[in-house]
Amino acid sequence: MTRVAIIGAGYAGLSAAVELARAGVQVTVFEAGRTLGGRARVVEKDGRRIDNGQHILIGAYTETLRMLRFLRVPPRQLITRPFTLYVPGRLDFRAANLPAPFHLIVGLLRSRQMSWADRLAVVRLMRTLKRMRYALAQDYSVSQLLADTRQTPLLCELLWEPLCVAALNTPAHEASAQIFINVLRDSLSGSASMSELLIPRVDLSELLPVPAAQFLARSGGNVNIATTVKSIEADEDVFRIVGNPFEGERFSHVVVAVGPYHVSDLLAGFPELSLLRQQVDGMTHQPITTVYLEYDESVRLPEPMIGVANSTVQWLFDRGQLGGQKGLLAAVISARGPHSELSREELGLRAHEAVEALIPRLSAPKWSTVITEKRATFSCSPSVLRPLHITPIKNLVLAGDYVQSPYPATIEAAVRSGLTAARHIVRLIKAEAATSI
Repeated sequence: MTRVAIIGAGYAGLSAAVELARAGVQVTVFEAGRTLGGRARVVEKDGRRIDNGQHILIGAYTETLRMLRFLRVPPRQLITRPFTLYVPGRLDFRAANLPAPFHLIVGLLRSRQMSWADRLAVVRLMRTLKRMRYALAQDYSVSQLLADTRQTPLLCELLWEPLCVAALNTPAHEASAQIFINVLRDSLSGSASMSELLIPRVDLSELLPVPAAQFLARSGGNVNIATTVKSIEADEDVFRIVGNPFEGERFSHVVVAVGPYHVSDLLAGFPELSLLRQQVDGMTHQPITTVYLEYDESVRLPEPMIGVANSTVQWLFDRGQLGGQKGLLAAVISARGPHSELSREELGLRAHEAVEALIPRLSAPKWSTVITEKRATFSCSPSVLRPLHITPIKNLVLAGDYVQSPYPATIEAAVRSGLTAARHIVRLIKAEAATSI
């Protein structure tokens, strides 16, 4: 009997399920929530369907894009834009429509707000990283990396630190320089297409999870929503799922693809995993808050995506310019900070003030809501110990954006972890079949 249970229907779990189904393996997915996508999903608020956070993909998300192509997700579902960082009145950096590295070089030259000292500092950082082959002898903070490469105050404030928080969801003084370097290597140092911004036109559940579930249904797999798995138990050479209505179901292999804060409870029945559970429980987490503001349809930001300086808000997105509802804006506040102590009403006010600074005499929003994922990502610090996908329990593996990876907790990291877990199981199945002959 070869049956694989996948606990969790986020991007990691569904990527694992699709890869296993492609290999002809029977899979059953269990999801506690009623919506597919995990921490990148659609939610309903006051009759509106909005994402639980504003996610951006980049061209360097090669495995995510490959998965979308396999699932036949139309390319038009993603808006493609050259790498742009626009902070009104402070910075306007746009990659040119040229092959690498000229797309960035010309972008630097065109940015009027940058001095020659700023431009040379960017070049110095990228050359330093290339010379060290994008690998540190010992990890340290992003802030230290910026100091060592003599980055200017303007670049630190408006370019590198915002990019660090956006990619790693961790403040620069706490964030891993090595992981940040990996991100720069695969985006800004790669081909021009690698640095492109890809913004979903559809909600995060519709983008990949729903097409994945449809593929699994056509392939004979099962996706069960609103189904809580309480724990996993060993039963001789198989695993038993504990939780109604699938109490006692048996599987030959299991992929645990839940958030790291749920792992310990699921694996409590395995004494051999006590160190793993302690490792995962020891990980700290960072929040992401998204404030949605609905104005009249005439309200439009100067750009679809805007960086915000000197504000609680870090980024503003114009959903109307991104294929969504006109007049609907999303204000994003990433990582821990003083804002963590603010009430929902105060966060909403700060977000409105950030928009009002761009559009004077703006009326109050017709509707607003605040969504905070308190444990959106793990803290991507130099000292963080991320678990491997394999465990001491044979045929039981982990998947998720928190497992060992060169990338921070992103959609790409989740997809890659799911693929890694699935391919490991396929190898196990083939090895078991070979020994039984």
